[in-house]
Amino acid sequence: MISSAAARERLDRLWSRGRALLGVDIAVMGGAMTWVSERNLVAAISNAGGFGVIACGSMEPDRLREEIRATRGLTAKPFGVNLIVMHPGLLDLAAVCIEERVGHVVLAGGLPPTDCLQVLRGGGCKVIAFAPALAIARKLQRSGIDALVIEGSEAGGHIGAVSTAVLAQEILPAVREVPIFVAGGIGRGEAVLAYLEMGASGVQLGTRFVCATESIAHPRFKRAFLRAAARDAVPSPQLDPRFPVIPVRALANAGTARFVAFQREVIQRFDDGELSREQALLQIERYWAGALRRAVIEGDVENGSLMAGQSVALVTREQPTREIIEELLDQAIARMQGRDAASPPVRRAAE
Repeated sequence: MISSAAARERLDRLWSRGRALLGVDIAVMGGAMTWVSERNLVAAISNAGGFGVIACGSMEPDRLREEIRATRGLTAKPFGVNLIVMHPGLLDLAAVCIEERVGHVVLAGGLPPTDCLQVLRGGGCKVIAFAPALAIARKLQRSGIDALVIEGSEAGGHIGAVSTAVLAQEILPAVREVPIFVAGGIGRGEAVLAYLEMGASGVQLGTRFVCATESIAHPRFKRAFLRAAARDAVPSPQLDPRFPVIPVRALANAGTARFVAFQREVIQRFDDGELSREQALLQIERYWAGALRRAVIEGDVENGSLMAGQSVALVTREQPTREIIEELLDQAIARMQGRDAASPPVRRAAE
């Protein structure tokens, strides 16, 4: 059996490209979760050796600038910013990232516009984008993107149609030119190791960090996660194939039904010519931001949005961010040593 030190050395080699790209010791990116991935959690992930990412969501430029500066006041380590490409002020947000010397920007919610890529790259930012299919991964790589994230349907929030395991098998062997981070349904170190051995340069986790001690999520929001099983995290339905709405995976509650009604209203306004497709998509994005705030900040777990990935079943207790990351490392190293790492005790919240 190899020693723990030798296993850690091998782990570092496996994700060396990811570590070099992000400038961190541990190539674990924090998933950008609106209202959750703010200064406290982002700084905690970076301070623990990973790579925190601010969720810009529907923020305006001045608000994003404030969050970047506040995060920098909590950590001297690298962190990034996630921008939604459908945001009408995308270029202004990109300019803020450049002015504030953010080293990495993650573009989500669609194909990155060429002008935004040019602005960010011209300003010295490394750009990371999401690839939901092999053809898109190749297109993004040719566009000069610095790294990719492939995120499967097990993830929380906005999701695609293909599972993480299938995406990894499709894309990792075929795209070697840029580092690739795997996301969706990852909650233990054994899974991290498996994707690294398949060719990934790192991973991205969101749901696993919601119940971190440093997360500002409301106690009731965290309690909902601690009580949930994997099957409780379900995707929202799409009502009309003429108007493709990106499904959102969340714990089912009254807010889930409310989103269906809201979707119907937006589609009708789109049909009536009141909204363009871009305006309608942005309204839906803002709906989720508001619904998320009700749940995350105000603790309204019945009417707010409880975005969660299926790995919510692996969130068993509230614990410090550093401990979560160390647990992932211990589990990966134990697997390399041919033994099973002790599972954390399952502590479900009291009813």
